Amino acid sequence: MTAPTSDESVNAPFGVIDLFAGPGGLDVAARHLGVPVVAGIEWDKDACATRVAAGLPTEPGDVRKFGPSDFPSATVLTGGPPCQTYTVAGGGAGRRDLDDTIGLAKRMAAREDVSAHLAGLDDERTGLVLEPLRWALAAIDSGNPYEAIVLEQVQAALPVWVVMRELLEAEGYSVAPPAVLHTEQFGVPQTRRRAILIARRSTEAVMPRPTHRVYRKSEERHEGDRALLPWVPMGEVLGQSRRYPFSVVSNYGTGGNPKDRGRRLSTEPSATVTGKISRNRVWHGNHTEIEMDRFSNAEAGLLQTFPADYPWAGNAIPQQIGNAIPPRLGVHVLAAALGLDDETVDRALAVTEWTAIG
Repeated sequence: MTAPTSDESVNAPFGVIDLFAGPGGLDVAARHLGVPVVAGIEWDKDACATRVAAGLPTEPGDVRKFGPSDFPSATVLTGGPPCQTYTVAGGGAGRRDLDDTIGLAKRMAAREDVSAHLAGLDDERTGLVLEPLRWALAAIDSGNPYEAIVLEQVQAALPVWVVMRELLEAEGYSVAPPAVLHTEQFGVPQTRRRAILIARRSTEAVMPRPTHRVYRKSEERHEGDRALLPWVPMGEVLGQSRRYPFSVVSNYGTGGNPKDRGRRLSTEPSATVTGKISRNRVWHGNHTEIEMDRFSNAEAGLLQTFPADYPWAGNAIPQQIGNAIPPRLGVHVLAAALGLDDETVDRALAVTEWTAIG
């Protein structure tokens, strides 16, 4: 996998500052679109190691220690704040503090200093969801507002994005109604739901249009809306590394028999890829008699639509993979946010086509 040359940065008027950048999901999408990344701020040393290996501009550290003035050439603000306190797989502190978080967002928009209150939340990661708002307001107050803002979180954080829409509109932005997007509807071989916010300063903000059908257990792949492509199954992506039909039992989901929780066939999309994907058991066919090798890091990355040769580095690689936004979803979201034409999107999606592991 190679980084683009400067000639490939065809959308150079834009420049991305990516908060909570992780191992590079959104930045890989930007690279495919020819959009320069000014820097990705990330405090996890393992994710930083992967970013550096992938040739992505990286600023190690805490986003709370930086601001817009540190990256004056950035015109696009993106971010995927930590989701552990909001997700059903986490402790739920973010869901419990949701009303307080929304109230703090409104006070921030009134230019109140709420740092002491943020420090008093049950889990400090909960308040990090408001860091993009701090950056946006600081940029506005400096006279250099961001042209576009793109935010991503688990669906439980959608109420925060709804309030943030109201606050950004009051500051002169057009904000598309925040929505929960299904990743399989954008060609990702995985069912994953993410709450997305898109704001534009000078033009109308819009959400990306789905390209693929939604996955439903009760429907066959070729059923549903004929105007959309079929969703993509795991087996198509993993190719020769999994020569036989297989089934996967993941830790994802609640209720039912734990032994069958998250069971998906190779002819279906993967369940949500989490940081525990390396624990998922893989069986030959739809049985539990013959166990196959568990997913490698490269395979897990492919299910997130990272390139097959993505240079994962450092430790806790499954966690890095599970925390990332799928680059293919990132292409659609970022292109919609920046108003890029269909030809640019098609070219970027062609680059994101996976190479099956031989």
